[in-house]
Amino acid sequence: MSGEEQENAAELKIGDEFLKAKCLMNCEVSLILEHKYEQLQQVSEDPMNQVSQVFEKSLQYVKRFSRYKNPDAVRQVREILSRHQLTEFELCVLGNLCPETTEEAVAMVPSLKTKGRAHDDGAIQKMLNDLSLVKRFE
Repeated sequence: MSGEEQENAAELKIGDEFLKAKCLMNCEVSLILEHKYEQLQQVSEDPMNQVSQVFEKSLQYVKRFSRYKNPDAVRQVREILSRHQLTEFELCVLGNLCPETTEEAVAMVPSLKTKGRAHDDGAIQKMLNDLSLVKRFE
C-alpha cells in the first residue's frame, strides 16, 4: 500500500499483506490451540510447565469468543461463507461476529455492498440464515 493511500476496511483497503493472508476465525484458532494443548498434555507429566501464559490466555480468549464449538460446525461455517466469494477478512469478521440481519452484516462489513460485487440483500440474508441454521443445530 502506498504511503498516500489510507487503509480503510470498509473499502477493503487493508494492505496487500492482509488481503493475501489466510485469516482464521476465533473458533478455528480455538480448535488449533485445544489440539496443541492436548498434545502437550500427552507429552508432559505436568502440562502447565509446557504452556506459556500467553498460550493459556489466548486459548481462554478464543474459547470465550468462539461462536461455534463443534469442529463440524466450524467447517460448515467456513464452507458457507466461502461460497459467497468473500475475502478472508470479510469471512472472518462475519464468522466471528455472527450478524443476524443484513443491516448488521453491512454495518460490520461495508465492503459487502461495494459496487460491482454480487451481494444483494437477499444473498446476504440467505448467507446469514445458513449460518443461523448451523448454530441452531450445533
